Amino acid sequence: MNMTDERVEEYCKLHTTGESPLLQKINRDTQAKVLNPRMLSGHLQGRLLSMISKMIQPQHILEIGTYTGYSALCLAEGLAEEGKLLTIEKNAELEDRIRNNFSQSLHPHKIELMMGNATEIIPQLKQKFQLVFIDADKENYLHYFNLVFDKVVSGGYILADNVLWSGKVLEKPAPDDLDTQRITAFNDSIVNDDKVECIMLPVRDGLTLIRKK
Repeated sequence: MNMTDERVEEYCKLHTTGESPLLQKINRDTQAKVLNPRMLSGHLQGRLLSMISKMIQPQHILEIGTYTGYSALCLAEGLAEEGKLLTIEKNAELEDRIRNNFSQSLHPHKIELMMGNATEIIPQLKQKFQLVFIDADKENYLHYFNLVFDKVVSGGYILADNVLWSGKVLEKPAPDDLDTQRITAFNDSIVNDDKVECIMLPVRDGLTLIRKK
């Protein structure tokens, strides 16, 4: 990111509703104590996730990839009165931190954390989702999309994070760069899928908003 981009992003943050004290705490804690803190959604994207969820007011949300729980808490802000958010995380080392973060929120009863492999958990899910957020291992993005598609209601939404992948999608990926290859394949597949409509937003590392027809 060049200086102009950084100044624009900072200006956007200054003109965006602030984070709650809990989200600020999770942000600082993640940056200081957790590996790969860039994986955290952060202020700008977090408020976008919250706004999208509040627009939809979903009864059920599925998140694939919890990390430290920041994005789940943002998405949960828009849940319907009796709504539930299910979030899946495979890194067992993060479990205690995630549960502690959720326990401090205003709606811990609305959030269910499932530890394990999403490719094994998703096929077992019975509920239908109005909103899905994909933010896990990049090489499985298209697989996750295909697994959840029939579990998303008609008119429901799927969000996919990191679709710009630090700009690597703009160039032909190296033969051994599987993540970029799979993200590029995912992006190409979605835009050519006549079962959905989509818009890719250049927010943070890229966020694609997908609507199931």
